[in-house]
Amino acid sequence: MRRLEQVFLANEPRVELRVFPGTEDLALAAAAEFFARARTAVAQRGRFIIALPGGATPNRFYALLAGWRRAGTGRIPWAKIHVFWGDERLVPPGHVDSNFRAVNEALLVQVPIPQANVHRIRTEGRSPAGAAALYEQEVRTFFRLPVGRFPRFDLVVLGLGADGHTASLFPGSEALLEDTRLVVAPLVAKLGTHRITFTLPVFNNARTIMFLVSGGQKAETLARALHGGGGSDALPARLVRPRDGTLLWLVDRAAARRLRNASLGQAAPEARRLNPGRT
Repeated sequence: MRRLEQVFLANEPRVELRVFPGTEDLALAAAAEFFARARTAVAQRGRFIIALPGGATPNRFYALLAGWRRAGTGRIPWAKIHVFWGDERLVPPGHVDSNFRAVNEALLVQVPIPQANVHRIRTEGRSPAGAAALYEQEVRTFFRLPVGRFPRFDLVVLGLGADGHTASLFPGSEALLEDTRLVVAPLVAKLGTHRITFTLPVFNNARTIMFLVSGGQKAETLARALHGGGGSDALPARLVRPRDGTLLWLVDRAAARRLRNASLGQAAPEARRLNPGRT
C-alpha cells in the first residue's frame, strides 16, 4: 500500500493539504485524525473538546466513527469527549435542517457519550441575538474564560461552501470583523435569515482545524482559498488561519482539480486498519 502523499503549502509549515481519490478515503483519513487526536488530547489534558459541522460532506466521517464503535474497534474515549457546534440554523433541534440533528443522528446517538458532554446551540424560543448570547455564556462557563480570552478547542471540523463561506461566516458579513465576541448571529442576506456561528477568533484559536471538502463544484473556490487570486481575500474560509495550531485540508480529487502541485494519495494506513469494512 502506498503511503499517503502529504503536501505542505509553500511558506506555511503548519498548513497541510491531503488529496484523496474519493470521498470514502477522505472520510477514512478524517476519522483517523479524530481518533489519533482524541487519544492524544485525553492522555495529555484529560479531555477532547471539539466543534463539529452539519452538512452533507461529513456524514460518512460520522458514520465511520459510529461504525468503529459498533464493531468494537477504535476505542475512542467518548466519555471524555465534549462536542460543540461551529454554527447552527434557527430551527428546533429535531428539524431536518438542524446541524445538531445531523450530527446527533449520524453519530452521537450511536456512541456512549454522556449527554452532559453534548453542548448544542439552543435556538428554540429565542431571538437570534439571544441564542448567540446564551451559547457564548455556555462556552465561557465551560472553558472558564475571563473577559478577552478565547476558547482553545482541540479540533474544529469545517466545511467549505461554493461561495467560500465556512460555518455561517459568509462573504461580506459583518461577522467577519468581530474580534471580541465568541458567538454572533449575523443576517445572511442571500438566505434571508439569521444564523448562529462562532467567530473567526474562536476558530483561529484552535489547536487543529480540519476542513473536509469534496466535489467538483468546490474546485474553483478551493483553489482561491489555498492559492489566492480572483478576489480570494473576500473568502471567509481563507481567513481561517490558526494562530498557534495546525490547519489541515482533506479534499477529494474532484475538489482538488484546480490546485497546483497537489499529489494524490490514499487513506492513511491507520484508518484502514481501524475500519472493519476495508482491507
